[in-house]
Amino acid sequence: MTTIDTTHSVNRAREIVDALSLDQQIGLLLHPIVALNHDPDGSSGFGGPSMRELIEDHGIRFFCLGSIPDPKATAEILAGLQEIARSTGSKLPAVFSTDPRHSFMQNDGASHRASGVSQWPENLGLGAIGDVELVRRYADIVRQDYLAMGIRMALHPQVDLATEPRWARQAQSFHADPKTTSHMLEAFLDGLQGPELGPQSVAATVKHFPGGGPQLDGEDPHFPYGREQVYPGGRFQDHLEPFRTAIAAGTAAIMPYYGMPVGLELDGEPVEPVGFAFNRQIITGLLRERLGYDGVVLSDFGLVTDIEIAGKPFPARAWGVEHLSESARVARIFEAGVDQLGGERDSALIRSTMSAGLLDAERVAVSAARIVQLMVGLGLLDDAPSDAVAHAALPRSGDAELAASAQSRALTVLYNGSEAAPVLPLAGRQKVHLVNTSAEVLPDGWAAVDADLADVAIVRVRAPWEHRDHYFLEAGMQQGSLEFPDALIERIVGLARRVPVILVVEMNRPAILTPFVDEVAAIVADFGASDAAVLQVLCGATTAEGQLPFELPRSMAAVARSAPDALNDTLAPLFPAGWHVAVSAAADESATTRS
Repeated sequence: MTTIDTTHSVNRAREIVDALSLDQQIGLLLHPIVALNHDPDGSSGFGGPSMRELIEDHGIRFFCLGSIPDPKATAEILAGLQEIARSTGSKLPAVFSTDPRHSFMQNDGASHRASGVSQWPENLGLGAIGDVELVRRYADIVRQDYLAMGIRMALHPQVDLATEPRWARQAQSFHADPKTTSHMLEAFLDGLQGPELGPQSVAATVKHFPGGGPQLDGEDPHFPYGREQVYPGGRFQDHLEPFRTAIAAGTAAIMPYYGMPVGLELDGEPVEPVGFAFNRQIITGLLRERLGYDGVVLSDFGLVTDIEIAGKPFPARAWGVEHLSESARVARIFEAGVDQLGGERDSALIRSTMSAGLLDAERVAVSAARIVQLMVGLGLLDDAPSDAVAHAALPRSGDAELAASAQSRALTVLYNGSEAAPVLPLAGRQKVHLVNTSAEVLPDGWAAVDADLADVAIVRVRAPWEHRDHYFLEAGMQQGSLEFPDALIERIVGLARRVPVILVVEMNRPAILTPFVDEVAAIVADFGASDAAVLQVLCGATTAEGQLPFELPRSMAAVARSAPDALNDTLAPLFPAGWHVAVSAAADESATTRS
């Protein structure tokens, strides 16, 4: 559990905020996303102002990092920006935040593929392993890596429950079960923040309050068609449970979700159907008053301004309040109880909101004080301005090996031939036909061959999704049907009738595997693993320990009949949650793969 010296930090924060100008206070309420540039006078991304202008002219001190160079260059750039921040305006330090950077997914709206740091399975894979000590170790590695680069705030972990099979954001969730998710969360917060918030902590932002995921038809609320969040199973409290844990464990920040609740009641009172960050019943009534949270609430990104990026529309996620002006949207967000506007960089917009009488200086000061209190807690106001040049190369010795081991451990064997004649582990030297798998990682003595000459085929595929590309970011969100295309099914089944097929499915969300179960020799679920990690398991050099963190539905008809908010409730699932087939290690313990 992370503790904070509340009295000291509150008093100091108030003193600091009282000494700031109104414009400097306003700057603290903005948290834009930026692309790092070696030149502080170059664009900060999306054709916007430079980092120097954002720091000096707008007074902004919180920045979410989009694309970054290698860790050492990142540390050098951030150290230079800190010098600008500490020497101008309020002279408060800059706080750099980031979405996850240690796994496999590259999704500009959610996560970044590991580059220059150790590469781990997605959070779903950690949930599949179920080892809380591994999660704590992983979070500690993330903490050390972020500190080495000068990053002091994580826009994660995500604790949304994986209850709607079609939802696009499940990879960063730990599990469908609230208790398992809560245990994983406690360990993650301990590794990231430590026993108390301080100079060696990275501030966690637990998201997405009060639990994202139960979207109508599983659609994504980044886009207008996915804005409705529903609870036909009456399981709102399940989704809230990890956030109770987060508050008890001392999370530094919380981020509300985009969705707007439809048909939700709290204590018999209907909840207004507006996006959670605009919803005073949810942020002030539930989060602050009922649950007792008084830390920073950072809105999810892009709630205020309709924009166009790369020729594609990207409307503000102002669900339920689309009709309001930008100033009125800003006022609703702060009235709800939010402290920072994620993705917004225009300080003049807050000024104009105040000029219109929609937001007063006292309310600005309240949020500014919470934000400065976070800075105090992190020890940023006591540090010398030399923070953050990475002297040691990343990843550190041992981190990559532990991460690779976790990739293999998270693999989940769903089917392994008959009990009398299991297919895995593959014994002896094999002639292998490979699909979407590199021959460079085959064990010594194995050969990559055409299908007609093979003893076995290894086929790697990704869980299916519907490709959409009207809105910005839409192409990167894996949503829609869980059924594989007919042409792909025909190719895999046709191959399986010529040679035994081991099907390895990368599951950023569930997939309908029904067409394959009577055709292939073995099925393995992958939650983020390299070819080398997969081969380590298939040849028996390491053991797959994963257990399904969610169920795998039998059909899309079963998915359509299920409740998005209820965990594991599809009719007669093909593989239930927790399913796994134990596989013995290879008799020949010398089996190894190249890495």
